[in-house]
Amino acid sequence: MDITLNPGDEGPLYIQLYKRVKTLIQNGNLQGGAKLPSVRALCRQLGVSKTTVETAYQMLLEEGYASSKPRSGLYVIDYEHRTFAKAKRPNNKEKKRSAEPQAPMIDFSLLTVDGESFPIRQWRSALAESLAMNGRSIHEYGDPRGEYGLREQLARYLTNSRGAVCTAEQIVVGTGISNSIHILSRLLGDGAAVGVEEYGIAQIRTIFEQHRIKLVPIPNDDDHKQPNLAQLERNPLQALYMTPSHRPAGSPLPYKTRQLLLQWAQKGDRYIIEDDYDGEFRYDGKTIPSLQGMDRNDSVIYLGTFSKSFTPALRMSYMVLPIELMERLNGLAQILTCPSRIDQWAMGLFIEKGHWYRHIRKMRLVYRRKLERIIQCVERHMPGRAEVTSDRAGLHIELTLQAGCSAERLIELAAASGVRVYGLQSPGMRGHNEKPKIYLGFGGIDDSDMERGIQMLSEAWSTVWG
Repeated sequence: MDITLNPGDEGPLYIQLYKRVKTLIQNGNLQGGAKLPSVRALCRQLGVSKTTVETAYQMLLEEGYASSKPRSGLYVIDYEHRTFAKAKRPNNKEKKRSAEPQAPMIDFSLLTVDGESFPIRQWRSALAESLAMNGRSIHEYGDPRGEYGLREQLARYLTNSRGAVCTAEQIVVGTGISNSIHILSRLLGDGAAVGVEEYGIAQIRTIFEQHRIKLVPIPNDDDHKQPNLAQLERNPLQALYMTPSHRPAGSPLPYKTRQLLLQWAQKGDRYIIEDDYDGEFRYDGKTIPSLQGMDRNDSVIYLGTFSKSFTPALRMSYMVLPIELMERLNGLAQILTCPSRIDQWAMGLFIEKGHWYRHIRKMRLVYRRKLERIIQCVERHMPGRAEVTSDRAGLHIELTLQAGCSAERLIELAAASGVRVYGLQSPGMRGHNEKPKIYLGFGGIDDSDMERGIQMLSEAWSTVWG
């Protein structure tokens, strides 16, 4: 299969490639079940780097356009809205209908951010100034762990705003969550067993499996608020992946549970991988400090990214590693992959000048208003049918629906009506007497689509209301 890029397109190559493949899938030119070219083959075909193709493919995986089969490759997802094609020859009326442009899906994505609020002027200024300051180093490779100035600024930010306890020497800068997990897979050992909550929405399962990490599902307690600690003890694990500040219903992991998890890690010589997903966005009261800041035994691996708080286009992530793992990493420098030095210089200066802190404060106001807006839309169009849970944090809400069907069926009905919504990582987690739960992201959707999308969902689900 040939995948080509338009020379006139703007933006980074990985974004161009991601958009091109996504368009081919949405248009049906790449059918469900089709195997995508290997990373190596596509690199040769397009004349681009391995990182470019891997980054584009990872974005397709994260957004559900493709799936990975171990030792086989990537395959196009067979979406429900492309399964209605008939084997018969279309008549003239059908041809005319098919030629009409289809309305784009309204996507309540859990991954997108508000594009209108990006601080273009300040970022352009930081790029220009950092280039002027570092002009003599532009021809040199940087530190594979990341530019030291950026790591210093990150250490200050994490200490002041996230309650972390770390130094610049413990921080590793990378090119996204997949890159961070790749590094962890080498540090923990090939085939390491990592526990992951069954009742979770962070879309990381495929990424772990791609890097040959064995995932061990850990059930949750009856109220689904925290992992079942008794079950956790019964599994031989090297680590446990958690999102303490980003629970499905929005509420953070309780303090007592955090203490128990740290004790579990300490006594078993294990690690907790803390993905601080949406940790900056809490709209009432104080921001909940990170789990890493409570750790006194160097048992927490902290993962952070600029994707949700700034822009996914930057493709910049960072890790805070325990001292033992940092020393182990010294012998694995060849696996480190840093973002552009120019972007790192700019981000370090952006934080140093205070733009980053002002941006976070601004985005809290933007997302608080969006949260209030989406709750109002649900209450207006689904009165008595949907219970909203958000705990005034994060960039999504949880809907518990009075429907006599599964969450999977609700997602199918929504897609057929032109709206994309999301469920748990593990379909079928709903208990026998539980109502289905659906998750709606509001970070990247505008007011008009939000209102229209909720109304369309109410109509799509009208036949299954309990």
